[in-house]
Amino acid sequence: MRGSDQLLPLLKQFFGFSSFRPLQEQIISDALSGRDVCAVLPTGGGKSLCFQMPALIRPGLTVVVSPLIALMKDQVDGLKSAGVAATFLNSSLEPGESAPRLRGLHNGEFRLLYVAPERLMLPGFLEDLKRWNVTLFAIDEAHCISEWGHDFRPEYRQLASLRNHFPGVPLMALTATATDRVRQDICTQLKLNNPACYVASFNRPNLSYRVAAKSGAYDQILQFMRERRKESGIVYCQARKTAESLAARLNADGIAAAAYHAGMENADRSRSQESFLRDEIRVVCATIAFGMGINKPNVRFVIHYDLPKNVEGYYQETGRAGRDGLPGECLLLFSPGDRVKYSRFIDEKPDPREREIARQQLDQIVHYAEASGCRRAYLLNYFGEKSASDNCGGCDNCLSPRETWDATVAAQKFLSCVYRIRERSGFGVGIQHVVEVLWGAETERIRKWNHQTLSTYGIGHEHSRAEWGFVGRELIRLGFLEQTAEQFSTVQLTSRGRAALKERSPIMLTRPVSAAQPARSRAGEIDCDEALFEQLRQLRKQLADERSLPPYIIFSDVSLRQMARSYPADEATFSRISGVGEKKLREFGALFLGRIAEFLQTNPRQMFAEDSFNTLPAAARGSLGDTVRETLRLFQQGRSIEQICAIRGLKESTIWGHLEEAAFGGQAVDLRPFLNEIGERKVADAFERFGFGNVTGVYESLNGQFGYGVLRVYRALQQQPGKRSGNAAHPAVSSAQVTR
Repeated sequence: MRGSDQLLPLLKQFFGFSSFRPLQEQIISDALSGRDVCAVLPTGGGKSLCFQMPALIRPGLTVVVSPLIALMKDQVDGLKSAGVAATFLNSSLEPGESAPRLRGLHNGEFRLLYVAPERLMLPGFLEDLKRWNVTLFAIDEAHCISEWGHDFRPEYRQLASLRNHFPGVPLMALTATATDRVRQDICTQLKLNNPACYVASFNRPNLSYRVAAKSGAYDQILQFMRERRKESGIVYCQARKTAESLAARLNADGIAAAAYHAGMENADRSRSQESFLRDEIRVVCATIAFGMGINKPNVRFVIHYDLPKNVEGYYQETGRAGRDGLPGECLLLFSPGDRVKYSRFIDEKPDPREREIARQQLDQIVHYAEASGCRRAYLLNYFGEKSASDNCGGCDNCLSPRETWDATVAAQKFLSCVYRIRERSGFGVGIQHVVEVLWGAETERIRKWNHQTLSTYGIGHEHSRAEWGFVGRELIRLGFLEQTAEQFSTVQLTSRGRAALKERSPIMLTRPVSAAQPARSRAGEIDCDEALFEQLRQLRKQLADERSLPPYIIFSDVSLRQMARSYPADEATFSRISGVGEKKLREFGALFLGRIAEFLQTNPRQMFAEDSFNTLPAAARGSLGDTVRETLRLFQQGRSIEQICAIRGLKESTIWGHLEEAAFGGQAVDLRPFLNEIGERKVADAFERFGFGNVTGVYESLNGQFGYGVLRVYRALQQQPGKRSGNAAHPAVSSAQVTR
């Protein structure tokens, strides 16, 4: 074991740091003592240093197993610049580049070697390793070895034989995202011998989390980026084509962007990555192929254009933001249709076990997207960590709790329909079929199973199909229903659901997420289903080309956006679209109606502002919601926090969240009842030291003298327009300035 007095001088010498991050020193000491280690450190938590430091101290070669070429080059370049002898071997090298590196390895010139798992396990290469005096194997991105991990890679399973080939060499497994089950699987698969296991906190206090309903997704992210003109970010997409089209549209709209996905040529991918790292472009539109090992500290936002496939992947991808400890924003655009789409992909997997795992992971990320509670607490709980507060002050649900509604009647209808279907047929069905029965649809399966004769058939027209789907998923999340993980997943009543159905007990549900209200509206903007709009544009172009006409002569964009918003189903509703006259109705009506009907066969309707479930008011209002304004009004009347809690029936943490949002929105919030001049100076000094992204650090440094709510409102006041600083905090200001 080596103490700080021996490690810190080397840390400063090679890496320029004067202190270790949490757990680094313990991990390094265990590695130096020859013990196997399994370490889970969040993105930006300093995993690389845990194996780089031992390589500097102990003679011999440290072999780092890495899945991505980009990570190898990035880290080797960084080590070389720090004066550390390191190299890598992978397929990116030209024929003449490998030989001198191999000579250097034979001559013991390198301290670290980065290599991919496929190359490492080649028989000839294993024999070379035995001659190179390997003293440590570091398995980076170790979750790839577990089939329960979010990025399982079969080639990682070969690493299990390392213990047999090198029985006396310690192994270090490192990852940023692993549940307890995945951690255990990593230790088992790698045959770690009595490992020292370290799990750092998964909390990233400088990140904010928000979920918004997709409603004109491209315009949503364009508006988001225009409000952050000098900040870098990543937009994650599921499809390569989407990544490319988004990058092209952003460039056309003046946002410097590039695409990145596995289908691109290596040179093109490298060019995108280098441009991003060098701040030559602001935005990368990427698939999940981008991100592992990308060490860009000033990524200020991460947007998920599509629903991620699992919580681990989502957590790791959002972790690309704010690696420097300054604030980062994470926005997920969610459409219930994403779940249906991914379910179809899962059904095509040939392996039943893969299907089971994928369905569980999909359900978990959907629950996250639709959850009404603290999103940070959900993420922490997923990884087995308890949140320190029921209001993190850094997610949409804590800052602006969504409205609840008495869903007793709707829940009774849904639960009863599930019960009647199973009673009649003797088997369960999926949520979508239950919705079709409630809506009175005339489908082949309904006729086949005679479900049109059920008492619950057609009793649900007060809600849309999308709304009923949300009700069903909420009932699953709350434990009234359970969903099987078989290929054709079905729902069935739980004991709680049967009791609720029998006793007719009240059931309150939360409204679904709504489209985020932009800080600045675009005059005349029409939110619509962007996927349908694009299909209608293609049809318009085809018709225009056939007639040698400009497309707008057929229909304007306004007309197409109205079609993609209202989904007309017959000539009467189609004729009410702006720009549709009699001649165009006769000439084009059937074609456009047919395309819309075809689209709806495989895609759900999207909800917009006038829909009954949307929590945003249809009329344009200020940037603050009504519930925040009411809290602010009571506070400005001189009511205490306790009195406001009693009047509004809300928790104290929620009230503080409202005040924080009001402060961010530029409103005056008087903190003098909580901060005198001396206290304010203490708080200002603490934020100066720890930065605005680390409220927890500020709280703990002040020994809990000031509550989290006070600290968050103070921070928000300092970040109001005209006050915001790129550094940690402004100098202390007087109470009069704080209240403006």
